Amino acid sequence: MKEFIDNWKIVLLLCLTLGLAPFFPEPHIWGKLKWIAGGATGMGAQDWFDVVLHGFPFILLLRLVIQTTFNNKKH
Repeated sequence: MKEFIDNWKIVLLLCLTLGLAPFFPEPHIWGKLKWIAGGATGMGAQDWFDVVLHGFPFILLLRLVIQTTFNNKKH
């Protein structure tokens, strides 16, 4: 499992597919983030689950960026 979440290609693929799907009229995660920024009025459990589901690939990407940055500074 560690090889899977440390693979840049897989994480980027997840961000571009699951993270942004559906793509039209705007990426789903972008709409949810705008909704949260607007106060999250009327958001139900399903909407919060959508935020976690579509946001998780980006969390993995952020983790990889931080991990790579700190590992490179140690050397």
